[in-house]
Amino acid sequence: MLGPVILAASRSDRMRRLISAAPVTKQVVDRFIPGETVDEIVPIIQDLSDRGLELTMDVVGEDITRPEQAAAARDAYLVLIDRLGELELGTRAEMSVKLSMFGQALEGGHELALANVRPVVEAAAAIGTTVTLDAEDHTTLDSMFAIHEELRKDFPQTGCVIQAYLFRTETDARRLAESGSRVRLVKGAYKEPAEVAYQQKHEIDKAYVRILKVLMEGAGYPMIGSHDPRLISIAQELARTAGRKLDEYEFQMLYGIRSDEHLRLAAEGHRMRVYTAYGTDWYGYFMRRLAEKPANLRFFARSMISKG
Repeated sequence: MLGPVILAASRSDRMRRLISAAPVTKQVVDRFIPGETVDEIVPIIQDLSDRGLELTMDVVGEDITRPEQAAAARDAYLVLIDRLGELELGTRAEMSVKLSMFGQALEGGHELALANVRPVVEAAAAIGTTVTLDAEDHTTLDSMFAIHEELRKDFPQTGCVIQAYLFRTETDARRLAESGSRVRLVKGAYKEPAEVAYQQKHEIDKAYVRILKVLMEGAGYPMIGSHDPRLISIAQELARTAGRKLDEYEFQMLYGIRSDEHLRLAAEGHRMRVYTAYGTDWYGYFMRRLAEKPANLRFFARSMISKG
């Protein structure tokens, strides 16, 4: 399996330098990350919105080693939110944040991450939108869920992400599927040990369906994070069985992957949100996209060969 190898490469400084220096890399990265600055990303947001799509915005960059970097990550989100407010796009785009960017792994990281993310949540609420806390590796989840619970006291619309490949997730889903909650379900994109996570695709897919059924039958707002046609069809059937209207759940897919499907679902009346990343520190995000799906790796390899 290439996925674990690619995930290991995502943490390698040597591989980061090698891939970043390849002349073709930027052309391929642009498929998944359409800009590095707010000025570059705003036209993308406007275009997707005009096509009937919603967005969730991710400022990429997770390798935070100093509190000043965490503060800079916070400020980058605040700049984006301010621009969205000026352009009256607040209701079309929410924010996705990784707490590692806000200092979660540093000394006193739980409190530091909460202190840094709270102004982002406040600013998002002020322009009519919200924030979803992304899930990272399993060692960070208790902290993430605790911060999520704390933020929801003042901002109940704050969302979180759960990962189908973890054994714990079905229990987490039952706890989270309450009135007013917003929960994005994904398969998972980190290298996790067999002690805590399913390793085989068919096991992960079955877990995904079980957990999605919990969310659909619950009182919260499910967000289906998948590009898998079979899981999308199952999600639609589970929603119908649960008696959910089209505005009582949504699909989420990554920018640059199955773009025609984004438009098809939106045209059918579904809420379709495009996970759109931007920024200069793109390496870790890019490598996880390659690891998630062999087709992405083949796309990259073909581009390296044809442009080499």
